[in-house]
Amino acid sequence: MNEQVLLVTGGSRGIGAATALLAASKGFAVAVNFARDQAAAEKVVAAIRAGGGKAIAVPGDVADEDQVMAMFAQVDASLGRLTALVNNAGIVDRTQRVEDMSLARLKRMFDVNVIGSFLCAREAIKRMGKRHGGRGGAIVNVSSAAARLGGPGQYVDYAASKGAIDTFTIGLAKEVADDGIRVNAVRPGLIETDIHASGGQPNRVKDLKHQVPMQRGGTAEEVAQAIVWLLSPEASYTTMSLVEVSGGR
Repeated sequence: MNEQVLLVTGGSRGIGAATALLAASKGFAVAVNFARDQAAAEKVVAAIRAGGGKAIAVPGDVADEDQVMAMFAQVDASLGRLTALVNNAGIVDRTQRVEDMSLARLKRMFDVNVIGSFLCAREAIKRMGKRHGGRGGAIVNVSSAAARLGGPGQYVDYAASKGAIDTFTIGLAKEVADDGIRVNAVRPGLIETDIHASGGQPNRVKDLKHQVPMQRGGTAEEVAQAIVWLLSPEASYTTMSLVEVSGGR
């Protein structure tokens, strides 16, 4: 049985949900991870199943190692051996200057956005890697254009966490290439998702779209198209790439 099994962290909304839906339409069995909003994850699962696909909702805070281990065990038991991972789970905090940031904020930012991606990649490699008995696979990390823009006056911590993801992508891609695993990242720019509201800027895309050469924000579905291409056989010779999905910004 050669079914492709995908885990999308933070798959209940935004880019994660769009990725789960698109991947399922391409034949992936999808595990939709959520940290808190089970109802939203179940809605994505229901949509996939309504279209004839296979999907499950799996709880887990990626910053908690025990929860990550339990999440992967659930995927193993319900869908089989993992062949693809999208490290999408991430957080952004309220707009703030660095001099005002608390230690708690910084620790949570890096625990979720960086360490969570490391933990999930670690467990994915153990299942995909040829040296572990797997048949290879693909990992896509969701970075951000903020990694090169820096997020001044707003969220330098978020930008720095995504800069770490870029470096992680490059190093891991080289490390596991001969193990049959491709590792790439996408760098979304201004995208119409509710992550902006969680950072206290619900109108951020509208306010900043004039800075984008294409003069508009992007959609979660446009980012998902890039992610699913990177997971696909069509990207078989693509690894270590940082793909910009930012309208030229």
